[in-house]
Amino acid sequence: MTGKRSWIEIDLCQLKKNYGIYKSFQPEGRGIMAVVKADAYGHGDTEVSAELSSLGVDHFAVSNIDEALHVRRVTDGEILILGYTPVDKAGELVENNITQTLLSEEYAEMLLGTGLPVRCQFAIDTGMRRIGLNADHPEECERVIRKYSDRLTGLFTHLCVADTPSQDAFTDEQIGKFRAVCERVADLGLSCHCMNSAGGLRHTADSSFVRLGIVLYGLKPDYENELPEGIAPVLSWKSVVSMVKEIKAGDTVGYGRTFAAEGNMTVATIPTGYADGYSRLLSNKGYVLVNGRKAPIVGRVCMDQMTVDVTGIPDVDIGTQVVLIGGSGDKTITADDLAHMYGTIGYEIVCGINKRVKREFLR
Repeated sequence: MTGKRSWIEIDLCQLKKNYGIYKSFQPEGRGIMAVVKADAYGHGDTEVSAELSSLGVDHFAVSNIDEALHVRRVTDGEILILGYTPVDKAGELVENNITQTLLSEEYAEMLLGTGLPVRCQFAIDTGMRRIGLNADHPEECERVIRKYSDRLTGLFTHLCVADTPSQDAFTDEQIGKFRAVCERVADLGLSCHCMNSAGGLRHTADSSFVRLGIVLYGLKPDYENELPEGIAPVLSWKSVVSMVKEIKAGDTVGYGRTFAAEGNMTVATIPTGYADGYSRLLSNKGYVLVNGRKAPIVGRVCMDQMTVDVTGIPDVDIGTQVVLIGGSGDKTITADDLAHMYGTIGYEIVCGINKRVKREFLR
């Protein structure tokens, strides 16, 4: 019997393996920028960044300045903030040698108008319509880039459907627009990167870096995608059985009485729920693994607990280990599988696992 309630195991050896396999698919001279935003997609940003640093990775991407300062504890490499930083934090950017994305000309005027020597990269909007200078007007992009060139180290864009083969024409159009902007300012010697995880596997284009995110953690950009052989999930999520009980035909289970037993059943309570990050949308739909067998969720997932059907599964008792994400026997369930059950993406699953679920790092 384990003394734990609900925990995550992060396999750092698999992380290294994923990195090595992915890198082998990249052309010579293209660097890897590890995306470790959102606590490394729920995997632990300082631990993941330190591990990657030991492999020679020296470029990292995060969402905001708090994440950047956290990662700065374990690496001397470049850290690029992909999102917004309040202008009054400019001094912290300089003090900690953090590179800030310029989201627009207006934002550049505000940030660099402080007079502080902030290192920056300009985002270029090639069709996602989220942030960046509009690449539909390359001459205007050139004007703004040259205006702030003394503070710039690079330009980048984001490919919004690089994981979708039916949208390849749009991706090619995005890449073309980005290259047109980069070529106009080629004399500035800036790094220019447009590849995300999916782009680096499926598309060919000049890109100083590939921003390696979801595939680094062994998950798919899209459920229909196939990953290179050997790349596998880094994260496993486990819990235990807290109670086993017999119920009879007609008994209902959980809030709202959404499940009614058609016959006599054995059910087990698992002390993990939506407050831990296990989605309520998996009620009466998902399953866990117990002793190498599938155990369907019955009734609604509660804040701190859920109930599963263990009828016919042998040796289930208090303390029996339960796999929410990962492998048991010859069966495996991934974050991508859970996401597919209720129409989201694996990113949301792993990023949504609450901090009260303890992380354990394995080598």
